[in-house]
Amino acid sequence: MCGGHLKCGKKGPHVEFSDYIRIVRRNWILIAAFTLLGAIVAAAVSLSIKPTYTSQTKLFVATQNSGSVQDLQQSNSFIQARVASYVETATTPAVLEPAAGGLGDGVTVAELSSKVTATAGANTVILSITATDTSPARASAIARAVGESLIKVIDELESPVQGGSSQVKLSVVMPATVPMSPSAPNNRLNIALGTVIGLALGAGLALLRNFADTKVRGESDVRKITDAPVLGGITFDSDAVRKPLLTQGSAQGPRAESFRQLRTNLRFAHVSHHSKAVLVTSSRPGEGKSTTAANLALAIAQSGQRVALVDADLRRPRVDEYLGLERNAGLTTALLGETDVDDLLQHWGEHELYVLTSGRVPHNPSELLGSNAMKELITRLEEDFDTVIIDAPPLLPVTDAAVLAQQVGGVILMVGSSKVKLPDLQKSLSSLEMVEADLLGVVLNFLPAKGPDAYAYNYYSYEPATVKGNSRSSSASRNRRRQKAGDIEVEERLQSRAL
Repeated sequence: MCGGHLKCGKKGPHVEFSDYIRIVRRNWILIAAFTLLGAIVAAAVSLSIKPTYTSQTKLFVATQNSGSVQDLQQSNSFIQARVASYVETATTPAVLEPAAGGLGDGVTVAELSSKVTATAGANTVILSITATDTSPARASAIARAVGESLIKVIDELESPVQGGSSQVKLSVVMPATVPMSPSAPNNRLNIALGTVIGLALGAGLALLRNFADTKVRGESDVRKITDAPVLGGITFDSDAVRKPLLTQGSAQGPRAESFRQLRTNLRFAHVSHHSKAVLVTSSRPGEGKSTTAANLALAIAQSGQRVALVDADLRRPRVDEYLGLERNAGLTTALLGETDVDDLLQHWGEHELYVLTSGRVPHNPSELLGSNAMKELITRLEEDFDTVIIDAPPLLPVTDAAVLAQQVGGVILMVGSSKVKLPDLQKSLSSLEMVEADLLGVVLNFLPAKGPDAYAYNYYSYEPATVKGNSRSSSASRNRRRQKAGDIEVEERLQSRAL
């Protein structure tokens, strides 16, 4: 059973609104860049287009009949039916040729046709002629010339064959004027559209990037595949490469606080277990399992417990390097029966921390770790120590950790932010479930200090030192931290007695 009642299998796909917010926060630079790019491209294209001006003239169509009301109604219906024909006539060569001749400048009928449009609303006798040109004065001249030409042509077309005046009369009710501002391009609208398109592209790429990205970056990604508790989160610290141990940094820094929180959460997660041994492993190398095992052992020892730290990574041991201890005689020496384990344990620091290094690297690590000798060694250490922390190899490359997981009271799975992919984490969880390991929880490592994947501390956060001029505030902050730290230590000691 993986993690007791906890589900370690893959969870169904379910995207919440908070997931979209997290995607935006992770990819805000990409989205902002595409939004800005869209606005810049739209502005550049809009400014490169030569401005055009629009001028319009409106004609009123009426009959010259005068009579009864019924005659006027019939005339009005007749005119409305004819207006649609006049709209079509306005862009014919019969109208445009005289207009082109009047304008001069060698303008052709085809050029004029591309610059003129005629429209009429439904149930109206108003006909609009619109002209567009790169010159405002020329746009006005075109609209005026076409309007005048249309009046003459309609007068000729509607004249009786036997002679006489036309019964239909077109009159100018709104003469064409010179426009003061261009009608196109609309720079504001174009820039707004470009911005919206850029934003949409950026958001689309962000979603595509998120769905294509299978790396675990924070707690939300872990929650996609498991309900196992998150015991803690360790923020990325560039100094940790040179100073991996929490004793090498600030005692009140965020890194030290994260391991103290992990220590407290582990005790609550491990409260119902009779075994005192806890295995620390990961999916792949490079996720920080060895440094976490060493620092967790240090943090537990600082709380007053007697702790044994065992380096069971017999392929790439690191604990001896971090703590500066002798490695040649250690775990493998004890498993082969060459020396008693009591003589191999090395005391480290000022607290009750004892370290069993890996010893010489064997050619059969899995067989040694799965042997009865290893099981007996763990049992013996549990009798002599309050807590036994075991650093094991990664789960996926080799089977060592899966073998060891069956011999301890619980397993902590390290998850390196941006170091491991979701399919690999799923395989690791399945591997632990297959051997019926008890997964106490996961620990997130290399988390960013800020952003959507930053881990929020449940107890208290690191407060930087204030300036000397505000000594009263600084003293109050220190007192608050001491009081909170004291409360936590009392809680942890009571919990350890329960264990």
